[in-house]
This record gives sequence, structure tokens and C-alpha cells, in this order.
Amino acid sequence: MQRYPVLEQELLGGCHREAHRANIVAIQLQGLRAALPEHYYAHLDTLIREIHIGSKLLRDIGDQLLVHIPRVPQVVDYLNILLPCLCKSLRDINTYYNDRTMTKEKRWRYLYNKMGAEHPGILLPARFSMYSQYLQLLLLLLARSPNFNINALDDLKDRILQLRETRNIPPPTTVTRGELIRRGDLILDWNHQSNTHWAESIFLRSPRSKKEFRKHGVRYRMSEVFRPLMRLGELPMIQCPMSRDVKILFKRSFDNDRISVIFFLQGIDQAPFLCVRSFDNLGEPWVSRRGAHELCIRRGSSSTLILNRWSNSERRKKRWAALRFATWEELVLFHCAFVCLKARSLLTVKTDPEEFILNKERRLFQAQIIDDGFHHSLMVYEDQVTKGIRLHAAVWDGKLRHCPVWTAFVTPHWFSPAWLVRRSPHRVWLKDLDPFVFCERYRPQNQRNNKVGAFELDFVHEEAATRFKEIFSPEPVPTPTVTTATEEEWSGNATIAGGGDDAFESR
Repeated sequence: MQRYPVLEQELLGGCHREAHRANIVAIQLQGLRAALPEHYYAHLDTLIREIHIGSKLLRDIGDQLLVHIPRVPQVVDYLNILLPCLCKSLRDINTYYNDRTMTKEKRWRYLYNKMGAEHPGILLPARFSMYSQYLQLLLLLLARSPNFNINALDDLKDRILQLRETRNIPPPTTVTRGELIRRGDLILDWNHQSNTHWAESIFLRSPRSKKEFRKHGVRYRMSEVFRPLMRLGELPMIQCPMSRDVKILFKRSFDNDRISVIFFLQGIDQAPFLCVRSFDNLGEPWVSRRGAHELCIRRGSSSTLILNRWSNSERRKKRWAALRFATWEELVLFHCAFVCLKARSLLTVKTDPEEFILNKERRLFQAQIIDDGFHHSLMVYEDQVTKGIRLHAAVWDGKLRHCPVWTAFVTPHWFSPAWLVRRSPHRVWLKDLDPFVFCERYRPQNQRNNKVGAFELDFVHEEAATRFKEIFSPEPVPTPTVTTATEEEWSGNATIAGGGDDAFESR
């Protein structure tokens, strides 16, 4: 077994417990707000917001420490400083809130003024803002971010220690007021962390369109994770012995963060792994880790992706997780990211071609394109549930055939005449294409080498370019005569297709 020491395990559990407590307190304050005059709202709203932020940061730290096991010693003492102080703040708010001997207005005034006076110069909302800043710096420390500021962390640490002292909280037994991290070791340890992986940016921006499943008659269901699961702090070494060089790619949360999934790379070969965390009915966290090469993915119901594992004892596939998504776009991005990471993993022996196919999508078009110097397949898919349409480029041939390269979601305005221009027999220009890229070597900006910044699709066959245009411009139009790339012919084509360079610039 790979175990945390008892104190570290208790502190990791404390992150989730205090996050849960913070959520309850925020809900209580929201109910209190409804009974108060409007002039109290500004301070109360700020306090509620900061408590919510702190709760989310605590969950994120608890989840990331499941992956960054070798880095636990770097943050455990900092957590030991914060958690007792945060816990007392939340308990005190709860005590004032539940004091039925006072009116709700008086409860709020006592709560705000009495707790604000505990540390002169720090009002109650500012106290929780300080907690949030402290937690944010711990997340940057875990991520080895270049934005991490150890001086700022030490300054906040000293302020929290002062707050503990004024509130008669005993000093942490394992921490002195000296440095908790040796700066030289920290810098040396981070030298190799400068490279950015494509998967880190996939969920950092939102698609321009969002197709919500609930708006298309899909009944809401809860996400699920399946046994075997381990208690927090205990994971079999055989399941996934953790190395020091772990890189978190992204985290996705489901059902109000009741379940979370973290994708990360680890080991010399930087193989992709997944860590799932789920809370049971008592609020206790349970976890499981698997390599992407150990899992298979498929779309189950309309809004669900199923992750299956192989059971050696039963000699068959068994469910590992069933993840329900709110939007079609996020489901697509998760699926593409998973199959791409799995296909490119050095630990993957073979990927079933069926995994690259997303069920309940209809293929409207397929052709070969030259894309950033590579031969790719270009498909147009329509989702049968939401009727969403997307463009999808994949590897044309070789070992990684069918592996996603990029996908782009079609927004309603794309069906206007101006967004698509037939530039030449083989080339089509698209305005405002926003591809999500799943490949390190691919550079979408190389497809925008024109003065209007349009995304260029270079079809291998002229007939494919014609068919592609017909999908988005189904009405019959006169066939343009395009033999050279002269400005005169470009102007003629622009009139038919809805605009040339000037048309792009005028919109």
C-alpha cells in the first residue's frame, strides 16, 4: 500500500470536510440574507462569495493531492496552519446563525461585528478573502506554477498565525515560524515544468455555442463511479505508484463536484492516467486511479460517457465510471481528449477503432485535406440528440489513424452566406472557425496565412470542396468559374459565395 502518514491523511480529509462545512455555511447565510433589509446585502454578498470561493479551492487542493502525493509534504504544514483557523471561523458563523434568542437581523450584526473585531484591521469578508488567497497560492505551489510567490504565501501564513493567536487557537505542533520550503530546492525542483501540454488548455475556454441536453428533452441523471474504490489516502501501489514528475492536465467536476475526474501525466514516459474521486452519502471521499491504457470509452445514453475497465478475475469489461454531461460540447471535448491521450500513450498496446467513434452522431461529410502540412480526414458530424454540428479533423493514416487532431463547433451564424468562401477549386475559407486542438505538433495559425485571418481548408479533391460547400449552402447557385487565383475571379466568386476579402473585413 502507498499510504499517507496519519497527520497528512487527516489534513487531506480536512480539506474536503471544511469545503463541505463552508458550503453549508454559505447556504445558511443565503437564507439569512432573505430575511434582512437591503442595506446589509453588500457585506453579506461579499462574505458568501468568498466562502464559496474558499470551498471550491479546498476541494481542488484535496483532489490534486490525490495525484501529487510526493508533493504532500510541501503543503501539509501550510494546511495545518490554515484548517483549524478556517474551521473555527465557520463554526462561529454557524453558532451565531443558530442563536434563536436573537432576531435574524441582530444575529447578522453580532456575527459581523464581533468576528470582525477579533483581528483589528481585518473585516470578516476580508478574512475569508485572505483564506482564499492562501489556498490559491497552495494550488500554484502544487502545480509548480511560475506565478507562485513564496513571499506572498509566507506573508499570509504569518497573518493567519497571528489570527490563530488572537483567537486562542493553539499553535500548530509540526510547524515553526521559519521557512516551510527551502527556496533553492523549490527552484531546482521546478526547472523541468515549463512545457505546456495541449490538454491543459482544452477546458480553459468555452465553446461559442452550448447545446444543453436538458433543453432537448434529456432526463437528468447522476454520474456514478463503481467499485473497487479506496478510502482517501490509501491506494494500492499496483494500481498506480506515484512518481515525483506528475503533471495535471485538467480536472472536470460532475453533480456539483460530488464526483471529479483528474487527467494527469506521470513517469519517465509521461503516460496519461485518470483519478476519480466520489463522495458517499456520508460525505466521505473515495478514490480510484487507472491508466488511460487500462480504460475504454463509449457514449452510453444521450448525455453519458461510459468508462470501462477490464476485470481480470471475471475476464470481462466492467464499468469504472459513468459521467453525465450538461452540454454536448463538453461531452465531445472530453471524449476527444481521452481517446487522443490514450492513443498516444506509450503504455497503450492497441486502441479499438470503435473508441474513436462517438455514438449518436451522424456523419454528413468526409474527405481528405492538407492541414498544416499533414494529410488529415475532415468530417462533418451532426449530433442526433441536440442537432449540433461540428467539424472534426483526424489523422489520415498510420498507427494513429482516426486519432483526433481538432474539432470545431458550428454556430448558427455559420449558415449565413458570408462565413464560407470558395477561394479556389480546392480551397475553402471559413470565417471565425474556433478549433479545439488535440495535438502538440499541429498549429492552427498556419491555416490562417491570409490577410483576413480566415481558416483555410485545402481539399485534396476538387469535388470534395464542392460537396463541403453544399452542406452549408444547400440552395442551388451558379457554378463559379475558378481557374486561377486572380483578383477578378476572386471578386466573382465572392459575389456568389457571399463575400471575398472585403466581405470578411466588413462584418
